[in-house]
Amino acid sequence: MGQPTQQRAEKSIQVVWLVNTSALNHVLNVSVESKTCLVEPNVSMDQLVDATLPYGLVPPVVMEFPGITVGGGFAGTAGESSGFRYGFFGESVNWIEIVLANGETVTASPRAREDLFEGASAGSDRPIGRLTGVSGSFGTLGVTTLLELRLIDAKRYVELTYRPVSSTEDALATIKAASQVDAGNDYVDGILFAPDRGVIITGRLTDDLAADTEVQRFSRAQDPWFYLHAERIIEKRSTGEPGKEATELHEYLFRYDRGAFWTGKYAFDYFLVPFNSVTRYLLDYFMHTRVMYHALHASGHAKKYLIQDLLLPEHNAEAFVDFVGKELGTWPLWLCPFTVRGNLALHPKLKPEKEGEAERKNDGGGEQEEVDGEKKGFINIGVWGPGSTSYDRFVDQNRRLERKVRELGGIKWLYAQAYFTEDEFREIYDQKWYERLREKYLATHLPTVFEKVKVDLPQASEMDRRSWSVWIRSAAWDMWPVSGLYGVYKTLIGREYLLAK
Repeated sequence: MGQPTQQRAEKSIQVVWLVNTSALNHVLNVSVESKTCLVEPNVSMDQLVDATLPYGLVPPVVMEFPGITVGGGFAGTAGESSGFRYGFFGESVNWIEIVLANGETVTASPRAREDLFEGASAGSDRPIGRLTGVSGSFGTLGVTTLLELRLIDAKRYVELTYRPVSSTEDALATIKAASQVDAGNDYVDGILFAPDRGVIITGRLTDDLAADTEVQRFSRAQDPWFYLHAERIIEKRSTGEPGKEATELHEYLFRYDRGAFWTGKYAFDYFLVPFNSVTRYLLDYFMHTRVMYHALHASGHAKKYLIQDLLLPEHNAEAFVDFVGKELGTWPLWLCPFTVRGNLALHPKLKPEKEGEAERKNDGGGEQEEVDGEKKGFINIGVWGPGSTSYDRFVDQNRRLERKVRELGGIKWLYAQAYFTEDEFREIYDQKWYERLREKYLATHLPTVFEKVKVDLPQASEMDRRSWSVWIRSAAWDMWPVSGLYGVYKTLIGREYLLAK
């Protein structure tokens, strides 16, 4: 679930108000005995994995883009294909150090300031933290400066199985079966290439491979993009039999980096460049997520593409996929199962699944996600593709997505632009709980989550009509391929910065 590669509308920010945490980018300690590591918030996922693997350890949840940071994943809520076992990234955090809005530095854990950090015992064989205070609050309660993460035993390889599926129903049933404890999988995700064609990929950590097992790589320029490779594997098996291979653990964790799942293909389409193995090889530098998102922001193309992750109860995921296919025609779609224990970040008030369930409330007024130890299954659906070229229509597409996910009892992740009105946002999320927490920790003068994630719709829709000079500049900017070339230019002049990251 791609998370802190955030898509935000540009806004005026007073630099004097900013807290620069860029230097907090160190892994301070890795403990083999306790299977923990002490990290600063600006540590990236690839840096984190590189620091822990030599000790035979790895974080339970590693976001698929190497540039996502520990602090970003914690503050924004993030997860990946191990989420059906370990939940979201924040659930691997034992405690944090945080600078409050009044300048005081404190720690928060299940035993200290538990309202910032609410803990609970859950999971199959070990306690799993449940973060519903700072985690997912987008830095609106303070600035996290240090985190202790739990680690698990790593293996050299991930043994992959590619199971072809012929419908959304088939895909979800295959995911559900693969996510059961007795299935023995460590990773599960899927791709729907079309309504009647997809693949579910499962992975098992191992140090031992059969002699005839092919080991595939995905990180080099000459290697295939992962989604294309998965599609070709199932195309070769007309009988519907699963395909099997292995890859090294580091390769697996960042398998979607090149091409950013499949969104890199849209850059080829935009520049009218043939999309084949030769052009992908020649343009490989531009096709890594750090570079792609730098170009996306610089070009302003974030306002032209649907980039949304939606979390649906597993029993309603099929209806949502059908809606996206019929209303938007967006394919492929990413499917990733998650087990939710307790409240989701920001305490969203999810639509009750059955009559009478609405009466089960927590103390703040939001609905409980866990009743008598119950764990609930959700499916994250990644919707990433071109939107309408009309901005008004583009906004309408996003708002229809937001309405539909609410109708079906789900939520959208707020790493992407949010098109809610403030009243809609307050209706969805438990504002009494959130505002009470901000008051207690003296954070009421900090921006709210809504202020951080909202799109200023009136300003955006009127921007091109303010004056003739603005209109002319906007028309020139929108002329193909001006904005795209500017994005490429910005990545080239920022090459040293990107390499340093």
